[in-house]
Amino acid sequence: MLSLENLRCFVAATQSASFRAGAKLVHLTPAAFGQRIRQLEDQIGRPLFERTTRAVTLTAAGLALMPRAEELLERAAECVRAVSAERALPPMELTIGTRYELGLSFLTPLLPTLEEIRSGMTLHLYFSSGPDLLSRIRARQLDCAVTSARLTEPQLESIRLHREEYVFVGEARLLERLPLKREADALHHTLIDIGSELPLFRYWRDAPGGGDRLKFGGYRWVGAAGAIRELVLAGAGIAALPHYMVAGDLRTGRLKTIFPSVKPLFDYFRLVFRADDARRPLYEVLSREILKHSLE
Repeated sequence: MLSLENLRCFVAATQSASFRAGAKLVHLTPAAFGQRIRQLEDQIGRPLFERTTRAVTLTAAGLALMPRAEELLERAAECVRAVSAERALPPMELTIGTRYELGLSFLTPLLPTLEEIRSGMTLHLYFSSGPDLLSRIRARQLDCAVTSARLTEPQLESIRLHREEYVFVGEARLLERLPLKREADALHHTLIDIGSELPLFRYWRDAPGGGDRLKFGGYRWVGAAGAIRELVLAGAGIAALPHYMVAGDLRTGRLKTIFPSVKPLFDYFRLVFRADDARRPLYEVLSREILKHSLE
């Protein structure tokens, strides 16, 4: 391989009346400069200059090399500028999947801050449920997703984000009218959850002190935690919900904790992406920025 430094000296020599003047252009001694020219000639196998006591002129080989050498040096400079502030990074679009409530309350306001991480980056959001998000990442229809859905496949990797706490709650006036302090009281209440598998209530049910001891008078599935919160606030039922989603309601007293002696299990939000995605370094930077901002 030809040395870029030797080529740089060659071009400097073509732009100067002598090797001594060329050496000054590249900040070398005349002896070191001459040695680099000789190294280049040895690599090529032909003389590049005709030297006399009065001048240095290019040989036919030197004339043929000159435009190629200038082009190579410019390409080398392009490589440096591509990763420096001299040149803007090429535009990038990234689609992040998330569930509705987290996307609306947390990620949407955070988009301008996250886009500042990389010049020329535009972030898009796709709203859906955990299983659909993971399926779309596998199919390369999404770049990544912020979700607490459980990962069971080696083709997906994740970076841990915020811890997700849960709380079992009911509307204050409902619980005043129909207290829920004993197991038998559950028969007077409707449990609201995302689906019949009780994905939210299981955080309370599977916790120490929880269990299957509560038999509710009715059940309702509504498919989204945000919709569940609205129904609970309206007094239409009780539910286990993410703490960040109802923290304000608990502070104002609109909602009350049910069986506060039972501490529900917790989970983590994760930034999920394909294991073969070469953009992991970017996802790590995004994750660190997301962790700087509270969910509440």
